Amino acid sequence: MNAPIHTANTACPTTAPASSLMSATALPLPAELRQRVSVNSTLRSQIDQQRQAVQRILNGHDDRLLVVVGPCSIHDPDAALEYADRLAALSDEVRERILPVMRVYVEKPRTTVGWKGLAYDPDLDGSGDLPRGMTLSRELMHAVASRGLPIATELLQPMLAPYLDDLLSWVAIGARTTESQLHRELASDLSAAVGFKNATSGDVQVAIDAMQAAAHSHQRFAMDSQGRPIMQETAGNPHTHVVLRGGHGEPNYQAHHVRRAVNTLCEAGQNPRLMVDCSHANARKDHRRQSEVMLDVLAQRQAGDANLVALMLESHLYEGKQALTPSALRYGVSVTDACVSWETTERLLKTAAERLT
Repeated sequence: MNAPIHTANTACPTTAPASSLMSATALPLPAELRQRVSVNSTLRSQIDQQRQAVQRILNGHDDRLLVVVGPCSIHDPDAALEYADRLAALSDEVRERILPVMRVYVEKPRTTVGWKGLAYDPDLDGSGDLPRGMTLSRELMHAVASRGLPIATELLQPMLAPYLDDLLSWVAIGARTTESQLHRELASDLSAAVGFKNATSGDVQVAIDAMQAAAHSHQRFAMDSQGRPIMQETAGNPHTHVVLRGGHGEPNYQAHHVRRAVNTLCEAGQNPRLMVDCSHANARKDHRRQSEVMLDVLAQRQAGDANLVALMLESHLYEGKQALTPSALRYGVSVTDACVSWETTERLLKTAAERLT
């Protein structure tokens, strides 16, 4: 008889959790939060008009430049509102040639772990007060919109969308989620225009695939305003486009990259008009290079490339970034990606308005 075979246990040691459910906290229903921080008819009309203005630029019916600009992420509502006041004043100066849309990003995708944004951790300390964070996020967006500014954000968690989407004029689907079926279905259900970023590898095809998927109707799992799970029939979103953000540390905003992306979009029968993200790999993760990227894109526009209709700029009151140390935070400085200063932002937008006259 054969001897029994003994094998060594090579599995990694694990520690069993004390409980499969650490804690659970009730969240407000979408209808409750929308009623608490409500959009009146005047503000609703303004947002509708701003959405249409964004869509006209993306459809080629308005030759202004769309600029999505603002902090990488919002961690201090007071600083965000000071930024909004400055941007609203600047918008009045440049609106003949530029349509600024303020970034109010309350969710942040993480490669591994880290601070996930104002909506999830408003106290910046890991306590994760999501009910307060969601309320604070909606209140902040409402306050920014009430200053006359269109609002942009990245929608990362589809279940958060019903709490905020009535305030949005432009939505980003990030490089890590552009390939996600759930986010493509979410985009197909939004009234706002949606920009799909190319993959972190630099692959633009996944964003084109996302545009095709989002244009179609879907039956998606969703929840209604009372928090009940529903099967939602979506209308499809005709107002989508590609956002070039570079990949693997290499840029893709230069003229030959743009031509290649436009040709691929045309071959796929999709909207060839593009947004260039001046940050991330396009700036080689150096915030100071955002100015260089923006000026290059403006030069391409001046040379006749009408498909470059939009830019994205990460900008805060003050330049750079800082470590997330709640007890020692500098006012108006990013806690996520480094940003250009307000002074640089103002100079760039005024330069764009002058050059595009």
